[in-house]
Amino acid sequence: MSLMKNNTTKNFGYFILAVVVLIILVAVSLPQSITHITLDSAASGTQEIVLTRQGQIAMAVILFSLVLWITEAIPFHITGLLGMFLMTILQVAPYSTIVKEGFGNKIIVFFIGVLTLSAFISKSGIGKRISVFLLSKTGNDTRLIILGFLVVGALLSMWITDMAVAAMLMPLGKSILEEEGIKPLKSNFGRALMIACAWGPIIGGIGTPAGCGPNPIAIDYLSSAGIELTFLGWMMYGVPASLLLILPSWGVLLLFFPPEVKKLAKGKDELKQEFKDLPPMNKEQIVTIILFLLTAVMWISVSILKETIKDPNSFFKNIHISIPILLTTILFFLPGLKTLSWREIEADISWSGILLVVTGVSLGKMLQITKAADWIAVVLMGKIDILHPFVQILMIILIISFLKIALSSNTVTGTIIIPIMISLAQIIGLPILAITLPAAITASLAFILVTSSPTNVIPYSAGYFSIPDMAKAGTVITLISSIIVAATIYGIGLLTQLY
Repeated sequence: MSLMKNNTTKNFGYFILAVVVLIILVAVSLPQSITHITLDSAASGTQEIVLTRQGQIAMAVILFSLVLWITEAIPFHITGLLGMFLMTILQVAPYSTIVKEGFGNKIIVFFIGVLTLSAFISKSGIGKRISVFLLSKTGNDTRLIILGFLVVGALLSMWITDMAVAAMLMPLGKSILEEEGIKPLKSNFGRALMIACAWGPIIGGIGTPAGCGPNPIAIDYLSSAGIELTFLGWMMYGVPASLLLILPSWGVLLLFFPPEVKKLAKGKDELKQEFKDLPPMNKEQIVTIILFLLTAVMWISVSILKETIKDPNSFFKNIHISIPILLTTILFFLPGLKTLSWREIEADISWSGILLVVTGVSLGKMLQITKAADWIAVVLMGKIDILHPFVQILMIILIISFLKIALSSNTVTGTIIIPIMISLAQIIGLPILAITLPAAITASLAFILVTSSPTNVIPYSAGYFSIPDMAKAGTVITLISSIIVAATIYGIGLLTQLY
């Protein structure tokens, strides 16, 4: 009871702090030397960037929300709703505009569809089947098992949410550790295996737009700026970066947590036999796999058609990224295909996550509408255009990687950072995609803090590693991944003439 009282007191204190921040930033009258910035850019000449009164209030509400998001004083999605309420009563924009930018955004359909697909894969037992197959291939060598978890986590989370993949891998990893008699916080193998349950899905999450929340958010922001990034267009950069991160991540885990257990008690033949003894796939699993493959094929084929068809009025040119997953979501519940009820599926859909996305998008769009994003972009990185493109990319990735420690959520990072990066590109005259893509991919790479993503929280909840365990290994892989992602984006960007 005393612990609950202490938490309530602490959270109330954080809430008061957020309110004080809001009042100060709304009430203070900033001097013109701060609100008016002159920028000299080689590409676009001399410009004056002005922070308007509405822009200042929008920033105040965002900072108020960030204090609550970082401290988790109230639930993430409730903070987003509160931010929308404050934007309205402080007259940043009309209420209808604020609601429309978030709840009226077509990207919501994409999130609901991907979460529905993830729920079917989890409920159907395909995750368990994949896990047993994994052990039949890795054998009982603990180092290879850690690698196997990273590989399977990465490959699966390219297509279903990284959180869902972590939820599939964690019970398997925990059962392996329990069978071996390994106690929480007492084993390097336990630490490495459970962190791999988080890192694998995180790595794969950058591969495609379906991998995690910030990806479709970035695509939607780019679309608003007139840049059409297709599913395949994202994969061209995301998949190579994802695959190149697997082995370095494995190396870092083995370096920090060398397994004291070399082999599992079960032999290779026994693990292979377990896979052979699995019953044949049932109708539920077959339908799920077919519809999953259909979705992937539609995403890729629509991307190819968009690239090859020149007529801007073509039907295929106007197919949004959410339409293929909308179709397969409907197919799951048609007579003859239906295997699970909607009531069973909706229990596995994170409606609070969807609320966080839509409210976060609303708040982020207000930064764009009020031009506050322009001012923030110039203050943070106004001189970035004088750097070599590779250094630009690396700098963006490093800044966002460590900003994530403060922003505490992938979705929050994406909704706040992406509009700022688009504004930066427009102001200094650089290609929007060249600046925004590195930021979008980095928004999902949450290696350091457990609290940055539910994908980290799920394996952490098993109790086999501590917050410092993840932070020390995560800091190293963050630095390594920044170089790898920057090199990958720059290299592919040269081939596609992005840079």
